[in-house]
Amino acid sequence: MTPDELRAAVAAGEVEEVVLALPDLTGRLQGTRLGAQFFLDHVAAAGFGACTYLLTTDVDMRVVAPVPELDPDGTGYGDMTLLPDLETLRRLPWDPGSVLVIADACRPDGAPVGVAPRQVLREQVTALAGHGLVPYAGFELEFRVFRESFATAADRGWRGLTPASRGNVDYALVGLEQLEPFTRRVRREMGQAGLVVESARGECAPGQYEVVFRYDEALVTADAAAFYKTGVKQIAAQEGVAATFMPKFDEHEGSSCHFHVSLRGLDGEPVLAGDGADGTSPLLRRALAGQVALLPELTLLFAPTVNAFKRLRPGAFAPTRAAWGRDNRLTALRLVGAGPSLRVEHRVPGADADPYLALAGILLAFRHGLEHDLHLPPAVTGPPDATCPRLPASLPEAADLLAGSDVARKGLGDAVVDALVAAARAEWEGYGAQVSEWERERGFERR
Repeated sequence: MTPDELRAAVAAGEVEEVVLALPDLTGRLQGTRLGAQFFLDHVAAAGFGACTYLLTTDVDMRVVAPVPELDPDGTGYGDMTLLPDLETLRRLPWDPGSVLVIADACRPDGAPVGVAPRQVLREQVTALAGHGLVPYAGFELEFRVFRESFATAADRGWRGLTPASRGNVDYALVGLEQLEPFTRRVRREMGQAGLVVESARGECAPGQYEVVFRYDEALVTADAAAFYKTGVKQIAAQEGVAATFMPKFDEHEGSSCHFHVSLRGLDGEPVLAGDGADGTSPLLRRALAGQVALLPELTLLFAPTVNAFKRLRPGAFAPTRAAWGRDNRLTALRLVGAGPSLRVEHRVPGADADPYLALAGILLAFRHGLEHDLHLPPAVTGPPDATCPRLPASLPEAADLLAGSDVARKGLGDAVVDALVAAARAEWEGYGAQVSEWERERGFERR
């Protein structure tokens, strides 16, 4: 929806509210509802105030990542300005009369807030533009669906839930009857909101589903992923089912967010293909080498939670080593396509990854390989072996690697790295203080 279309829709009484949304440190859209005419008259150009703590909290809204930029005097969190990006206006088909617009976080002097995930990604896009390159990306984002409502699931402690399919429905054309009423709405209404649906199918785990949308420029794709995740949850609530983007809900296959990323010149022409023996360009080989080199120390950007590392386990169809291969789904980095469609599929991110930060990490690694003229190690055929660098196996290990990464600190900034590391360590501390059902089962009577 363009600003002119919004004005016409408001004048016609078709739009009553504008949802002003900010991507937070976890990748969620947080925000406020505004009267549509008030938005047009006062907010569209000047922005709207919101507490700076929105960029310092975990999913429980506890401050876990103090950011000096947002509270320089330590005197209490004031306001920042949420400046709407009018190019992100979208109708909300599941919420008639409403549209959503994504905002950028700005300081009182108008400068962007550097730790805001959208700004983190934008800076990587700008840095690649300095090399004459424009990044494009698409995402494959999986989720699990259960027949119970969110409220019922919470009342049950998220235990004993019924998947919305009876078993593995990977590529299935039957057995989806419990999924279809909900997923049909997701496909249809995301299309009505402006996302271009390419494909949709059941996945490996019971109740698991995936919708794939058309690729676009990196920032547009990250906005689409954040919008999509919000929409899935809201549509699920209306349908009386529960949908989760947890990377690992149970013993079945985990849910991922694979990113397909390519580069083009400023003229719009793809640059990854070349006349090498394998159809690749020298630029691609250097960029991919950057991915392999930085993957362990950037893993926190792709796996930001305790649960994410329960997906990244041997034999779980998820990567555990930094390796690449030609059309090899057992590697972390899969080179796929040919000619203009040649691209890198990054298979590490889980479904709970912040799309802005994950893409920022991928673009930083591309740039690192280009700027340092890195040499690409040999492709891996089959499963990677112990000669390939190991990815961190836990959240604290990933946090330590990012904290000590000179490349990340230089490329993303100390404030960004420190905020993400603090959030990860706070999550690990909270997790460690809990007593699990597994511990009770093993220790209550038998120890």
